[in-house]
Amino acid sequence: MTTPWGELALARFPEDPRDRLRAWDASDEYLLRHLAEQEVPLSGTVVVLGDRWGALVTALARHTPVQITDSYLAQEATRANLARGGVEPGTVSLLTTRDAPPERIDVLLVRVPKSLALLEDQLLRLAPAVHEGTVVVGTGMVKEIHTSTLDLFERILGPTRTSLAVRKARLIFCTPDPALERPANPWPYSYTLPEGIGQVSGRPVVNHAGVFCADRLDIGTRFFLAHLPRTGGGRRVADLGCGNGVVGTAVALADPAAEVLFVDESFQAVASAEATYKANGVPGHAEFRVGDGLAGVPSGSVDLVLNNPPFHSHQATTDATAWRMFSGARRALRPGGELWVIGNRHLGYHVKLKRLFGNSELVASDPKFVVLKAVKR
Repeated sequence: MTTPWGELALARFPEDPRDRLRAWDASDEYLLRHLAEQEVPLSGTVVVLGDRWGALVTALARHTPVQITDSYLAQEATRANLARGGVEPGTVSLLTTRDAPPERIDVLLVRVPKSLALLEDQLLRLAPAVHEGTVVVGTGMVKEIHTSTLDLFERILGPTRTSLAVRKARLIFCTPDPALERPANPWPYSYTLPEGIGQVSGRPVVNHAGVFCADRLDIGTRFFLAHLPRTGGGRRVADLGCGNGVVGTAVALADPAAEVLFVDESFQAVASAEATYKANGVPGHAEFRVGDGLAGVPSGSVDLVLNNPPFHSHQATTDATAWRMFSGARRALRPGGELWVIGNRHLGYHVKLKRLFGNSELVASDPKFVVLKAVKR
């Protein structure tokens, strides 16, 4: 990436030489050019919220910024990109959306996230640290910035305007108003699950901001819950890409002897899964892990993996995440262990599973979804 201060070599995480997706986009470049051309003073505490792969904090490392992200993969990419750029460890503070934010923020740079709820939650969490002199600049691609996005900045921080679009990217300029009466933070959001979905029927679910379908049960998960495998004998089960943890909690309720591992790359998701599990008073044993799929889980240590893989990486449609999840599941499963997958029909996951496992069985289907099973031989 070309920046006003030189060239940067950047990569996504995990690195894959076959991956053609870049670790930055035009909105990152636009923000950095604006900071340099307008000679924005980057002094005091500089906070970068939502940096996708660490491009912004790597470019601004000399100003010792604080990165706040919900993504484990983004945080690991940032570590690798900082090291690649020769930045000393500790120069950039790496925080998650679950950590306490800095008490004072002098410059707030916001890479607009896909989730409006996550933006709302984070702006409300950061607002008390913003003062009248804080420089607030947001950035995103035109298709990511809507009237509702600007309304959030306006309601939570102060008067807001946008720039002209450049290479389909746009900047957001916000002037903090300390006298503004901010709304209460509505997150986390809890609701009662509907009837007719098995073990979790009528039970509570807890969602932190940014979790997929945080205000309702999505139809794919509903279909999956109706076709979960029966467990018994205290098996070790992984809810891979756990989201709010409703699938793993259903397994734990059905089999209190099961050991359930909830894993997701989103810090918000894993916090939601733990809250959902505890809200249901499940007596069994559970582990909650933020990470890159099942990396770090011992090979041959899992009996059953349940997975609803995402097929978007921010705005890009890709099957790379599904491939990593399926490959990681195969490694983590013991011989005879099973991977159960829910997905849209058109994604063709059965082809991938046959290539990886040598087999794929259709468990259930409707006009939109399929539930597939693959067995490790």
